[in-house]
Amino acid sequence: MNLLRVSGSPHVHTDESVKKIMYGVIYAMIPALLVSIYFFGLDAVRVTLISVVACLVVEALVQKYLLKTVVTITDGSAIITGILLAFNVPSNLPWWIIVIGAIVAIGIGKMSFGGLGKNIFNPALVGRVFLLISFPVQMTSWPVPKALFGEKLTDAITGPTPLGIMKEGLGAGKTVQDIMPEIPNYIENLMTGFQGGSLGEVSAFALILGAIYMLIRKIITWHTPMAYIGSVVIFSGILWLVDPTMYVDPLFHLVTGGMLLGVFFMATDMVSSPMSAKGQLIFGAGAGILTILIRVFGAYPEGVSFAILIMNAFVPLIDRGFKPKRFGEIVK
Repeated sequence: MNLLRVSGSPHVHTDESVKKIMYGVIYAMIPALLVSIYFFGLDAVRVTLISVVACLVVEALVQKYLLKTVVTITDGSAIITGILLAFNVPSNLPWWIIVIGAIVAIGIGKMSFGGLGKNIFNPALVGRVFLLISFPVQMTSWPVPKALFGEKLTDAITGPTPLGIMKEGLGAGKTVQDIMPEIPNYIENLMTGFQGGSLGEVSAFALILGAIYMLIRKIITWHTPMAYIGSVVIFSGILWLVDPTMYVDPLFHLVTGGMLLGVFFMATDMVSSPMSAKGQLIFGAGAGILTILIRVFGAYPEGVSFAILIMNAFVPLIDRGFKPKRFGEIVK
């Protein structure tokens, strides 16, 4: 009896598919999207719809007329890019800037490499960083949130983020203790959403809910997020212990800015992150260290986007150095 069957890969099959995984990520972003709508109203809907539709249109046009391949916009990947791009911009961003961001994200960040599964960099971050460099004023004007059908939290139209307040204060010669009264109840505010910022970073609680869903569904693994968070806590904690008057505590770094959005939804991108568990640990740790270096010593108050893109560039090397053993390979 012939017990050996020779066939081409893949040899292991599951019920999962690219489409199921992509829509799983979309479902995980729903809590953060609902919170952004609650605090920024129709502007959040406007930004998200424009971003998603623009990403879908750009991908369809590139696939049909430039690459001349089958249009695959129903797989959900372009929708994810559109939502993530919207999550990384202010709610008052003009429509034409959003469209430019979508063109760069899909056209340059994704399709120029050949499409889904071939892009080196996270497309949404490519679009976000391009907009930040090209339109710095519009990209750093943060509307003050308000409860839906309620009053604004302050009389101001726009205001700085906690990271911006901290960076500006330290640059002016103030200490951390002097600046903290300007950011009252920042932990509570950032957990619930009562703080200005990009659409997807206002509520840490909503992002954590989405992350838990993805972990349960096994869409992501714990390696990259935990390595990212761990390196941020250790590195920023060392600086804080050395001089608490000039460096903020690790908790501040974890709940402010786009930290949790980047940790759970962008650093874990399966295409632009390492394949092996060891590689993911190195990737996450490197991104965390770079984030703190940029936040503390760089010109920008935020560093998540740049850190993840830099580590994206190292992924081919990481995969080469930490390639899993092949079945049947002789260990020397």
